[in-house]
Amino acid sequence: MLSRSVVRTLRAPAAAIRTYSEAGSTGTTRGGTSDDTFTKREKASEDWFIKQHEKEQLEHLKKQISEQNKRIEHLENKVKENS
Repeated sequence: MLSRSVVRTLRAPAAAIRTYSEAGSTGTTRGGTSDDTFTKREKASEDWFIKQHEKEQLEHLKKQISEQNKRIEHLENKVKENS
């Protein structure tokens, strides 16, 4: 009898075992639809950030092109003067 009571106290009850789902899961069900308001807002925010970043990159590239065109023009003028 004593051995059975020792074995029972050593085993963890089935309800005490913790199972984990996928990493990052919050336990809420989202289903297969992307109609979630938060998801739409998050995507819109990401799209806006990407658009702003691309806009800054384009402005920087346009500035570089403008500077290169000025250098080319300056060098062409020097060549014409020396000819």
